[in-house]
Amino acid sequence: MPTTKTPTEQTGAGTADAAELITDARSRIDALDDRIIGLIQERMAVSAVIQDARITSGGRRVNLAREMEVLAHYRSALGKPGTPLAMTMLELCRGRI
Repeated sequence: MPTTKTPTEQTGAGTADAAELITDARSRIDALDDRIIGLIQERMAVSAVIQDARITSGGRRVNLAREMEVLAHYRSALGKPGTPLAMTMLELCRGRI
């Protein structure tokens, strides 16, 4: 017979109150993650429009100066970990160059 874990076992909390707080906070994080994913998907679509306009007008698909601005913005806002986060986001939006 499968065993059912208690909320404290599921969360690693030491008390039922802490388990409830963690469960609620995890739900908020899941909702935030869904919003972040949606925003990245929206950014990908906007980036595709920009790339298409650039290419059809005879320009390059990627504007490296703009990407450097984006990297600096993320690094400024989030510190050192912002750089790889921005790199991943840029890769999602433009594909590998």
